[in-house]
Amino acid sequence: MQSDPNAHQASQRDTQAQSKITNPKTGTADGTRKRSFIDGFGRRSFLGRASLLTATGVVAGVMSPLISSKTKAIVQAQETARVTRFNYAQFSQKAYQVRVQAAKLEQDFGVPAHPTNGDEERYPNKIGSDSRGLPHDERGEVKLEAYNSLTKALTTQNPDDYENIILGGARKLVNPQGPLAISLEGINAAQIAVPAPPALASSERAAEAVELYWQALLRDVPLDKFQDNTDDPKVLAAVEDLNKLSAFNGPKQNGRVTPGTLFRGSVNYADKNDPSGRAQYVIPPGVLDGPYISQFLLLDIPLNTQFISPLIRTALAGNDFLTNYDEWLTVQNGGSSGKSLQYDPKRRYISTVRDVGEYAHIGGAAYYGALQILGGINAPLSPTNPYVNSKTQQGSAATFAAAHFQALLLLAPSRVIRASYWQKYYVHRILRPEAYGGLVHNNLVNKTQYPINSEVLNSTALAQIFSTFGNYLLPQAYPEGAPTHSSYTGGAAATAGVSVTLLKAFYDEDFVIPNPVVPDPNDPTKVIPYSGPSLTVGGELNKLATNYAIGRSFGGIHWRSDGSAALALGEEVAISILRDERLGFNEKFNGFTFTKFDGTKITV
Repeated sequence: MQSDPNAHQASQRDTQAQSKITNPKTGTADGTRKRSFIDGFGRRSFLGRASLLTATGVVAGVMSPLISSKTKAIVQAQETARVTRFNYAQFSQKAYQVRVQAAKLEQDFGVPAHPTNGDEERYPNKIGSDSRGLPHDERGEVKLEAYNSLTKALTTQNPDDYENIILGGARKLVNPQGPLAISLEGINAAQIAVPAPPALASSERAAEAVELYWQALLRDVPLDKFQDNTDDPKVLAAVEDLNKLSAFNGPKQNGRVTPGTLFRGSVNYADKNDPSGRAQYVIPPGVLDGPYISQFLLLDIPLNTQFISPLIRTALAGNDFLTNYDEWLTVQNGGSSGKSLQYDPKRRYISTVRDVGEYAHIGGAAYYGALQILGGINAPLSPTNPYVNSKTQQGSAATFAAAHFQALLLLAPSRVIRASYWQKYYVHRILRPEAYGGLVHNNLVNKTQYPINSEVLNSTALAQIFSTFGNYLLPQAYPEGAPTHSSYTGGAAATAGVSVTLLKAFYDEDFVIPNPVVPDPNDPTKVIPYSGPSLTVGGELNKLATNYAIGRSFGGIHWRSDGSAALALGEEVAISILRDERLGFNEKFNGFTFTKFDGTKITV
């Protein structure tokens, strides 16, 4: 499976040796000195043949009558063996045609409907819309002059208007003009459909809020307690509470949430036959199999002569923020909580809800690491790779080997973030969970009448939040709260979706991961062998993506639907990048074949 590590260097040397680039000033090859007949044969060889050739014949390129018929045959054979001169103009025209074809393909997709949940128009005070970083009143309602300065810039797209957005504190908005960059690889952001997110007053939003409150309450519970035979009272209480909800869209077994499905990931597709933006939730293959954490977050990452350890730096138990109203309001206005995380001095494997949230907060090798792990465990390349059955060739950095895959993995996050942020700024502008928690708190403490669904207000989760923290705000795992852009769709989850989809296209998804592990329940600085159903590359890559997406919810900064829709968006961007990439190959190639998050096979 491994390519020759020096194959790209050999190719480069061959290219340089065969190059005949002419220096326009000297008229000589390589721009240095004239290549002579002596250079081609070697000085000693040339002197040995001097009796047969005349200097005039050599310089003029005319064969001397003294040359024997045998020598003529040798020269003719050498001439025949030379590679025909490369057709530069034809190659340049091909490159042009490929780019035109890619552009035409994207144009032919058209632009789908982009329905919203209607909250921005529904509430004149913008309580259903993201406004963090702008100035707010004492109840946390945005000052409309500031909100209008934001929407003006988003409407005119004049760079000067973005500089006139009225901020409430020192925090700046994150990259609002970034989504307007035109990508030369992959689909245009406006051509990707995502479902309309749950509305502020809906039972769906209430269900997501209850799940988030439980995730905050269970941050320091070990993940090995998330099993159907668990005796952990908090896990059992969360399961019971979620099963009371009328519109919970998380994973279930036989129609019910269980400890084994609790907080597992999902993916949310737009129903293309429904212009209203109805969502279709699916559970990707492998996400419910085996341990909660993907093997790609637990295995050593081989890096040439080194290894990257999967042990992480994580926060100590009890690091919860924005649980004080003044602190909460300061952060809504773009200020700082003035607090910082306290870290555990001992690094460990990801083994608690808080650990997942902290990994998703700062990040790690993740998808690059997964690429290296796939090589380290000798995972076969995808059966569609044209070099798998080649008798004479192997892939390299140019095409169809790890370095080529790495290049696409590094490109893809930038392209998918443009698509995700386009939804954030130019379509939905959905409020973050921390802002929703402020509405809940104000209803119960300050007697406001915000349209909060009663299923949140009557939940066991909310009662336990008040018992633990003395208010109804949603505790955040990060001192800064959420980033200063809106919630839908999740940028980190979109990156997970695009990256994992590319990896599934490159490698054999059905390969069973050898020697899987789980964190030692008695000592999370160690791992022990996992025994259970087989874990495949495809399933564990899906799990890696959902771990990262739901990890942002564990931090308190994203709704389930943010991550679920973003995973599908990322998949769509990956497909479009692969589609464009395929147009340029010279190899005989039938296309990238892999399994989507919804379980269907696709060939790009």
